[in-house]
Amino acid sequence: MAGLTIDRRDLLRLRFLRQGLGAAPGSRRRASDVELLDYGVQDTGPDGAVWALLARGAPEIPGDELALAWTLRGAPHAYRRDELAAIAVATAPYSEGDAAKRIFDASKALKGAEIPVLDALTVVADAERKIVSKPTIKGDLSSGLRAALDEPYLRWCNPCQAIHPYEMPFRLAALQAGLELDAGTSPPVLRRIKGMKAPRFRRLAADALPHHDVIRNHLRFYPGARVHDVAEFVDAPLKDVRAHWPEDAVELTVTGVGDGKKAGPRYVLADDVDALGQVEPSDRVVLVGTYDPYLQLRDRELLTTDADRRKALWPQIGRPGSILLDGEVLATWRPRTAKGALTVNVDPWKRVTAKQREQIEAEAERLAAFRDVDLAAVAYA
Repeated sequence: MAGLTIDRRDLLRLRFLRQGLGAAPGSRRRASDVELLDYGVQDTGPDGAVWALLARGAPEIPGDELALAWTLRGAPHAYRRDELAAIAVATAPYSEGDAAKRIFDASKALKGAEIPVLDALTVVADAERKIVSKPTIKGDLSSGLRAALDEPYLRWCNPCQAIHPYEMPFRLAALQAGLELDAGTSPPVLRRIKGMKAPRFRRLAADALPHHDVIRNHLRFYPGARVHDVAEFVDAPLKDVRAHWPEDAVELTVTGVGDGKKAGPRYVLADDVDALGQVEPSDRVVLVGTYDPYLQLRDRELLTTDADRRKALWPQIGRPGSILLDGEVLATWRPRTAKGALTVNVDPWKRVTAKQREQIEAEAERLAAFRDVDLAAVAYA
């Protein structure tokens, strides 16, 4: 199967399909039917994971079937509640070196104290498990850890003028301690996951089930990704990603992107080979939030080849949302709420037809209803 080639536009159509964005509103029987939950749906931004699931056909705001946990990159993600034990394995590090990379500067203090990182993370998980015997606010858990842990686990925080546990070990140990996040709480509230035995890093990511394998799932939901795209998304060292690369990954050439020779080859899973270039165009317009999984790709030049537009879509501060059509960005959007009414300000990247405007307004109406406000207007730049 060597020599596979696909155009950038066709690859985006395949990603759009694999991400579930072609699903009509309410077409899923349950939120847990959204396949992307195998990988997790990041819960960041004002509309979070729930809006991302609604954009993929979820019927309504999910109930107890879903749960939130800190996993990849320390970010909160939504998963199926009955799969959290498997997710704890899949999102664990692959190795000691991987664990050290994921906790950033915390590894330096542990190395100086000659404490292996995986051992240290287990210590943090044990402490968190003991402290969270009932629903606990993050700040109270942090205070409990400060009292329970030794100096290599703690840092001085200049903004707070206080000592805290390092943030990434704090977050990455939580699911391993059998803890979930209460949805909609700020600051976060953590509680024990009913019926789940805390794994405490006894099994690492190499033991993951295939449909939860984070490397495989990146190629599954971001077909055409490169090795370093996966490593950046998972926050793992390149050597660990290469060591666990799927055996059925097939090399792919993508035209119309301009990756450059140093970018490395792209890959798809063998299951997707027959779909290359065969996905029918979609005329569905989808309004997605600022941190929607579709925008969390690490090969940003694939979604937009224009450098200025990449800066506009992913600025340092204040990301816009996107309006998608057929896998491409049709426009960006920003909300403005005043007097209980929402205005969706739209900045088109392409000509927007009358039919597409109708769909954008319908999406804006859905968003307003989701936010429990009226829709004042859809305003075009």
